[in-house]
Amino acid sequence: MDLKQYIQELKKVVNIDCGTATIDGVEEVSRIIQQWYQNENWHCDKVSLGEKVGPGLFATNKPDAEYYDVLLVGHMDTVFPEGTVAERPFRIEGNRAYGPGVSDMKSGLLNILWALREMDKATLERLSIGVAMNPDEETSSLHSRHWLGELAKRSRCVLVCEAARADGSLVKARKGIAGYKLTFKGVAAHAGNDPESGRSAIKALAHAVLEISELADISKGTTINTGVISGGVVANIVPEHAEMIVDVRFQDNEEYARVHAAIQAYNQHEFERDVKTTVHQLTQKPAMSPTADTEVLMKLIEQAGAAEGIDVRWKSVGGGSDANYIAALGVPALDGLGPIGAGFHSASEYLELDSIEPRIRLLKRVIQSL
Repeated sequence: MDLKQYIQELKKVVNIDCGTATIDGVEEVSRIIQQWYQNENWHCDKVSLGEKVGPGLFATNKPDAEYYDVLLVGHMDTVFPEGTVAERPFRIEGNRAYGPGVSDMKSGLLNILWALREMDKATLERLSIGVAMNPDEETSSLHSRHWLGELAKRSRCVLVCEAARADGSLVKARKGIAGYKLTFKGVAAHAGNDPESGRSAIKALAHAVLEISELADISKGTTINTGVISGGVVANIVPEHAEMIVDVRFQDNEEYARVHAAIQAYNQHEFERDVKTTVHQLTQKPAMSPTADTEVLMKLIEQAGAAEGIDVRWKSVGGGSDANYIAALGVPALDGLGPIGAGFHSASEYLELDSIEPRIRLLKRVIQSL
């Protein structure tokens, strides 16, 4: 492969502000990637997913296929706001490249493209390959989830090309995620002259934080974190309003059902007399757990790694991806097939340059083995 060209292409798409809400930026990234696929004589079309997000992209070597031997998945958006590129554009220091989305996941998108660019003609004639690139993974794929799911259900297996972990491991399992906002409505009163007339929303919130934390079960991998709280106006007024945001992580989808039911039951509950609670679910991703079919796919990837001299190891991780939704449909799905990186969602995000070419070879070999 031509690593110099790869890096030039990577720099081009990293140096575009394309947080999920920066629709023009996501659309610019999609336009560039679409052109790259079309230059390779792949069919690549934009997919409208509504006015609230940028377009999706779907590339394939067989546009009339009803079924895909493999669906490769990646996302074009980042978590970073407009102006991030101006503050810290793409740069290289030693063996690492830095920049917003360099490993989460512009390099994963490029590894898919390069694996397909270098694919032998016989494999391309034998297999039906689909590539789905969505614009809103970083906000839980709310607008693209159905589209990805319908493609996955028409696929033999799915490979999500998020970055490999810092130690090179691929991802066999991901925790599920759920987010909730609880709002508390009390009664304001003067804290000195008439405190008995007030009903403290913050006091109710404090009870709720403690009670909800008891729903966690570390032995089953279920964790609960109240990460944001707010409320009140000034210290001498009994607070009428407060709210909290809760993050739930789980390894078992039955655990999610238990916790979800318990939190939803707090809707209109009074943690403090006359203080009403409102529950609103913000996000939800099911847990990704290996099935027997997934384990067969894992063995195939391990064999491909051995053929390429790459030690394939697996990890279970806490963060979610599009693989969570796809695995929940019963489709064999694995993740982490991009190059090695770390520091995701932070200014320290990096990509290991010497992992690019080996991970392209691995992805290419896996596809050829199907």
